[in-house]
Parts: sequence; structure tokens; C-alpha cells
Amino acid sequence: MIQKPDPTQETLVLNMGPQHPSTHGVLRVVLHCDGEYVLDAEPVIGYGHRMHELIGEVRDHRGFYANVGRMDYGGALSFGHGHILAVERMLPDLEVPERAEYLRVITTELNRVASHLLWFGAFLLDLGAFTPILYSFDDREAILDLLEHVTGARLTFSYMRVGGVCADVDKDWCDGVLAFVKRMRDRIPMYHKLVSGNIIFRKRVEDVGLITRDMALKYGCTGPVIRGSGIPYDVRRSEPYSIYPELDFDIPTSERCDCMGRYDVRWAEIEQSLRIIEQAIAKLPEGPVMAEKVPKVIKAKGEVYQAVEAARGSLGYYIACDGSTSPYRMKIRVPSYSNLSILKELTRGILLSDLVAVMGSFDLVIPEIDR
Repeated sequence: MIQKPDPTQETLVLNMGPQHPSTHGVLRVVLHCDGEYVLDAEPVIGYGHRMHELIGEVRDHRGFYANVGRMDYGGALSFGHGHILAVERMLPDLEVPERAEYLRVITTELNRVASHLLWFGAFLLDLGAFTPILYSFDDREAILDLLEHVTGARLTFSYMRVGGVCADVDKDWCDGVLAFVKRMRDRIPMYHKLVSGNIIFRKRVEDVGLITRDMALKYGCTGPVIRGSGIPYDVRRSEPYSIYPELDFDIPTSERCDCMGRYDVRWAEIEQSLRIIEQAIAKLPEGPVMAEKVPKVIKAKGEVYQAVEAARGSLGYYIACDGSTSPYRMKIRVPSYSNLSILKELTRGILLSDLVAVMGSFDLVIPEIDR
């Protein structure tokens, strides 16, 4: 039964953050506790607000692109993909080469696997297990080596361009990607043996943080959070974009609705991303990676909304243009913001130690929330 704070009751007020390891950024959660039980949890955001949407309205379309990767440092390529697709929709005469679309998907899915590995290591570290992050970062470094070779960066990538991508790949790079796919598949059983079947871990996450289907829909949750509650919503299938309709992959879900369910979904997503990467490499066509006629100065008119599936859920760019070089209005729908909004209702009456597990299962990125 959900407990509500009683003004006549003697309770303890705790500030969790904004410098708390498990918040992964400057997130503050004001807790009202009765001993070890949480009566109320109020997220306080805005400590890292950098006005990205306003910056998008004063810079031209190309000038703003460097900002998008700073919102989600874990999955920067998804944020870049969404922005570029939104701008390209306002340029109907622009034809993006097919090879560029394949390279966008390959690099984005590699970035998704790297993001999930980052979440896995940090999640277990929050719960008190140090060893898993050493393994996950070992695999993540292999991905970053591949992405650095083609993008020149290891974190906040700026690889995509209006009309294509900034660099092509060669056969050696493709062979390296396939070698990583094989390596990662071989190591997944090790991760499950190390963590997934560990009784201490399972006691920390099973039947903790139960999000019903109705709750997930009520708060607009997306990504592994909503799929962990049994709802197979994924933008790559629900609102297909790029070359995803040409690829065969499943949308993993779990009926558990708890932290363990969200954990299982992310590991299944890693396997599906490897499947997507393998298919895209096999189908990678020859040809240019940039459109022939890309306007030097982009002046668009109209409005678009482009959604993509980022590592944490549905990411959407709303851009309204009046014909000038800069958008008249830009609004960015980020997944972590709506996923965090459920925290207040979800955590009433749970143990303080379980709050860390719940927040960790959300895979929050605070710069994305404080965009």
C-alpha cells in the first residue's frame, strides 16, 4: 500500500544528490523517509540546464548539430541521427545515398551497444558490485576504437551530415565490426553467468520497482522502461525511418515489469543490435556517402517532427522554420525526462536501498533531462 507523508508524523528529509554517485549527474532527489522507507521522492532538475533548444533557434542547422551529442553523451549518434533526419525532411529535393543510410544505422547501433554496456557497468556499481564494470568497459572500448576510426571521436560524435556522413569506411573496418559482433556474442553468456544468475543481484532487483502497463502509458515512458512492462513499442518499428524497414530484428519485451525485466530487455536489445549490425554490413551497398547537391546555406520553411529510437527510448525533434537560416522554434522530446517523471509515484513505500536499484534500472542521463 502506498504511504503518503503525514505532516504530523516525524519524518527524515534527505537530499539524494545533486552530487550523489547513483544519480550519474547533477540530479537532486528530495526524500521524505520514515526510517528506511521512502514516503515521498521529489526529483529536482535543472542544475545542468544549458538551453540547447534556445541555442538551436539562434544557430543555423549545421551550427547546432555539434550540440546534440552533448545532450546524451552515452548515445550521441542517435541524437545526431534524429536531428539530421528532421532537417533533411525539410529539404524534399535532397536524396541521401543509400550507403550513407547504412553507415548511419551501423554506427548508431554500435553506439547503442556501447550505451547499454555503460549502463550495465554503472548499474552494478551502484548496487555494490565492482567487477562487472571492468568487463563491460573492456567491450565498450572495442566499440569506441571502431567508432573513433571512422568518426574521429570516442564520446560526443559528430559523424552525420545533412545529406550523408562525413567519412566512408573500408573493408578492414567492416571486418573489424564483424569481429566485434562475434566477440560480443561469445561474451554474453559470461555476463549472464557473472551477474544475471547471481542470487545477490536478483534479490536486489526482482519484484522491485514494479511499473504496470497502465503506469508506463500514463507517464509516457518509452524505451527499455516501457518494453520492460510488456509493451513492444519501438520507434524503429512503430514509426520506421532510415533503412530499418529493410532489416530483420525483434523488439524484446518482458512481462516482469520490475527492475529485472528492464535489465533483461537491455541485454536482449544488445543481441538484436548485433543482429542489425551484421545484416547492415552484409547489405552495405557501394556508392558515395554524401548527396551530390547539398545546399551550402540551408533555408527551410515549414515544420517537422522526427522521432528515432535512442538508447533510452523515443527521441523526437520538432523544428518549425520560417524560411530563415535558423529554426523559428525547436523542441526536443527526450526519453529520460518522461521516464524520470514516474519516480515519485513508483517509489512511495519502498526501501531507501531499493531506490538506487529503481533509478539505475531507468538508465538516466541527466544532461539529456536538463537540455
